[in-house]
Amino acid sequence: MKDSVLVIMAAGIGSRFGGIKQLTPVGPGGEIIMEYSIYDAIRAGFKKVIFIIRKDIEEDFRAIVGDRISKYIETEYVFQDLDALPSGYTRPEGRTKPWGTGQAILSCLGKIDTPFAVINADDYYGREGFQVIHDFLANPGTCSKKYHFCMAGFVLGNTLSEFGAVTRGVCNVDENDKLINIDETQGIYKNGEHAYTESNGTRREIAYTSPVSMNMWGFTPEILTELEKRFAGFLDKLGDNPLKAEYLLPEVVDTLIKEGLAEVSVLHTDDKWFGVTYQEDKQFVVDSFAALTEKNIYPKYLFPEK
Repeated sequence: MKDSVLVIMAAGIGSRFGGIKQLTPVGPGGEIIMEYSIYDAIRAGFKKVIFIIRKDIEEDFRAIVGDRISKYIETEYVFQDLDALPSGYTRPEGRTKPWGTGQAILSCLGKIDTPFAVINADDYYGREGFQVIHDFLANPGTCSKKYHFCMAGFVLGNTLSEFGAVTRGVCNVDENDKLINIDETQGIYKNGEHAYTESNGTRREIAYTSPVSMNMWGFTPEILTELEKRFAGFLDKLGDNPLKAEYLLPEVVDTLIKEGLAEVSVLHTDDKWFGVTYQEDKQFVVDSFAALTEKNIYPKYLFPEK
C-alpha cells in the first residue's frame, strides 16, 4: 500500500480565528484538539496530512498550526471554495454557507492517489480510531462490491454531552459489521445511563451502546470520482433551499451502499469522543486532556518548536 494520508476538514475555521472553537486551546501545553488527532495519526502510521481550508485563512492557518506541524509530518493544503462548481453552474445569489463535507472532500480531487482517512478539525477521536482505520486501509480484505470503505463506529454513550442535546449519525449495522445506513438523529440527550430523543412530543430511547458515526472515515481515491460525478445532481435539486442545502459525505456514502456499489466496514472503537458542542463542554475537555497527559498517554507538549 502507498503511504496513507489524513485529511482534516478545517474550512469552517474563521478568519483571524477570533472565538473559533477549533482553535481554542484545550491541552496543558496550549494544544488545540486538531493537534491531538494529528499526533495520534502519526502514531498509527499516517505519513501525510492534508488540510482543507479556505484560501482567505491560509496565511493565519500556516502561522498558527501548519508551519509547526510540517516539521513532524508532510503537510499539504487544498481549498474549499463556494465557487468551485461544475461547468455551467454558478453560486446562488446570497449563498455564503459552505457546500458541505462532500464538496470539502471533493477539493482533494487530483491531490490524492492513495488510501486516506477523513476527520473533522474540531473533534477528538482517541488513538484507537486512527489505528483501526490505518490498519484497514493497509489491508482491507476481500469485498464483493466495487468499493470497500470503512468508518470508525463510536459507542453512542461515549459521544454525548452532559450539557445538552446533540445530533449523531446512528448506524444500522448488519451481523458482519457492515454499514446498512446512517440515521442522522437530532436532539439526542443523556439521562443517567440512557439516551433519548423526542419527536412530535414522543420520547424514544436509543440504546446507549448503539454505534454512531462521528465523521471519521477511511476511503480509497475512488470516492473522489463518485463525489465529482454526483455533485451536479445535488445542485440540480437545491429546490427551495439554495442558500443552505449541503452536499454531505455520509449521504453520498449511503447512496453508494443503496446502489450496491460500496461496502463499508464499521470498525469498533471504545475511545471517548470529546468536542466543544456547548461552552460548558470546554472545561470538561480541558480536564480530560489534563488527565490523559497525567497518565502519560500524551506528552505535555505534542509538537514543540524544533
